[in-house]
Amino acid sequence: MKNIEKIKIVAMSTIEKALSVIDSGAVKIALVIDTDNKLLGTLSDGDIRRGLLRKKTLNETIEDIYFKNPITANKGASKEDLLHLCLVNGIAQVPIVDEDRKAIDLFIMGEELQKKQHENHVVLMAGGLGTRLRPLTENTPKPMLEVGGKPILETIVKGFVDSGFTNITMCLGYKSTVIQDYFQDGSGFGANIDYIVEEKRMGTAGALTLLEKRFNKPFFIMNGDLLINIDFEKMLDFHVEHNSKATMCVREYDIEVPYGVINMVNENIISIEEKPIQSFFVNSGIYVLDPDCIDLIPDNEFYDMPALFEELISAKEKIVSFPLKEYWLDIGRIADYETANIEYRNIFKT
Repeated sequence: MKNIEKIKIVAMSTIEKALSVIDSGAVKIALVIDTDNKLLGTLSDGDIRRGLLRKKTLNETIEDIYFKNPITANKGASKEDLLHLCLVNGIAQVPIVDEDRKAIDLFIMGEELQKKQHENHVVLMAGGLGTRLRPLTENTPKPMLEVGGKPILETIVKGFVDSGFTNITMCLGYKSTVIQDYFQDGSGFGANIDYIVEEKRMGTAGALTLLEKRFNKPFFIMNGDLLINIDFEKMLDFHVEHNSKATMCVREYDIEVPYGVINMVNENIISIEEKPIQSFFVNSGIYVLDPDCIDLIPDNEFYDMPALFEELISAKEKIVSFPLKEYWLDIGRIADYETANIEYRNIFKT
């Protein structure tokens, strides 16, 4: 591959530096080397997100999160041997090292590195009333409010299309014709779009029972009032890699206690924490589900996605969290809408 130097980092690099290396390339990994250019391991987007779930910060090093035993090939290995390594081990890249274990190349299965076109479907929940955004939503459904000169929903569609997901179903309710008239069959936006129009409100999961055709691959569900700047392929890869039944995108949310917190043992004060910050992971309104999850949703009822996840937890299914490090904003209030318009052009390429 060309410019292999651009994907090399040292073990003492920060997570923030590693993210910039991975995100700026097209191969989805970085090669971790020592000062003599010897290969120590590899680092993927998934490795980083697992570190974030362990409360790692962007300023910490990658030293204990990178993969230290990657499959490698020796200099001079044939293309057939390299391809066999990929297929047998279920990987897409193989670092190539010389006799001193110095990283000299990277074999990539499918060298063209073009964006894949995925068959996986996307379901966008765009039927909300937008009550908290009135009067802006008196004549316009919330997902069609303009941010950065275009509807929120158009930015979401573009994000999925850019990630290779073009099969989109929109679940509509309030002022549904406004959305249908704008997007039509989706061809003008590089997508294939169809619609479900709810006769009554069915929540963020209930409308899935109205799908005319059962999907045969994992699919996305996303709320239609979110601004997010992410390569959705990374979330699907994470879901598949963990053999998950359902994956929820989560983000870190901090709450500062506005007082000094007193820590006690019985009546004895042992320490005082001044305005401590507590950190939580919260639901970001983006999910990947295996198709048979729909069987758990009651027909023709209001049913929200958290209830589905609780059902999956009770059934002891494998469900995982995908930590979000990218830009995310829930446009639920007037203040959020104003913030979105201020921040849009610095976050999204127009």
